[in-house]
Amino acid sequence: MRLYRIPFSTNVERVSLALGHKGLEVEWVEVDPADRSGVVELSGQPLVPVLEDGGRAIADSSTILLYLEGRNPERPLFPSDPARRAEMGVFIDWFDRVWKVPPNEIDAELRRPEPDRGRVGALGAQMVGWLEVFEAMLAGRAYLMGDELSAADCTAFPFLKYAVLDVDPADADQFHAVLAAHLRPADEHPRLADWIERVDARPRAPDAIR
Repeated sequence: MRLYRIPFSTNVERVSLALGHKGLEVEWVEVDPADRSGVVELSGQPLVPVLEDGGRAIADSSTILLYLEGRNPERPLFPSDPARRAEMGVFIDWFDRVWKVPPNEIDAELRRPEPDRGRVGALGAQMVGWLEVFEAMLAGRAYLMGDELSAADCTAFPFLKYAVLDVDPADADQFHAVLAAHLRPADEHPRLADWIERVDARPRAPDAIR
């Protein structure tokens, strides 16, 4: 398997966590953020990660997680029970379609010549308010959906980690700075902070960039 990546990508880290959990290795293919023509040629779209396996190209991190689950069901990341699996699908969809909206909009606003600081503050407050959701989900259990790592943790961790962990000095992506600026202080959410440290200690695919 080959996995196309841009360094420090949150969506690539989702897949790297899943690979590490399942004990799988990939050949990494570095993508220049300024020239994504190879990714477009392979997958028909410009975003990473893209997984190449046996002549097939799979785009979108959530789709890749499902693909890896079907390919290597050992050490599962999705529940076998249909109801629980549906619940996890709802969470992942909510995270991607709802939770990610405020930080993406802050990032876009800050790129404007004269950012609306009031709008940035309101969006940031929404991000902080949602931390209570994750704190509540972690009551009485080690991970977001139970006592074992799951696709829910792989989905959320690369974003929520910035509530505790610093941005890598080599990482110039403004989006990650937005996450770090608006997801703190973590000391008000002790279960979330513990979960971040717990997931951060999990293995990644060999040679992953965190």
